[in-house]
Amino acid sequence: MFNRSKAWAVALLVAVFVAGAVAGWGLQAWADSRNGGRGRGPRGLDATVNYLARELELTPAQRDSVRAVFTRRKAAMDALWQAVHPRFDSLRTVMRAEIRAYLTPTQQARYREMIEEMERRHRGGDSTHQRK
Repeated sequence: MFNRSKAWAVALLVAVFVAGAVAGWGLQAWADSRNGGRGRGPRGLDATVNYLARELELTPAQRDSVRAVFTRRKAAMDALWQAVHPRFDSLRTVMRAEIRAYLTPTQQARYREMIEEMERRHRGGDSTHQRK
């Protein structure tokens, strides 16, 4: 039977997963923008600006302004990322372990595959799931 505490546990699991995905997307977009679009194929600053332009229907002037924001804030973001990155990695490891504890063995295997896929994409080794 699906009782109230299990419902809360599932809701929390979903919320953590969604929060992690959103945080991961944001950090990935920022990390890619640090490269200025160089050396990462279709990823990077250009990809981030193009994505925002497409999704938000930015005018050319808005697109230039958004690009300028990324460029202007790059040094501050780099410094912040250097300070936060180790703590972020540590917290992500703890969160993943906590999530695995709620999963069945089959779900754990799939979760491990999902994480490996995300890490491969982060390193630039798999572009099959990138938005075209």
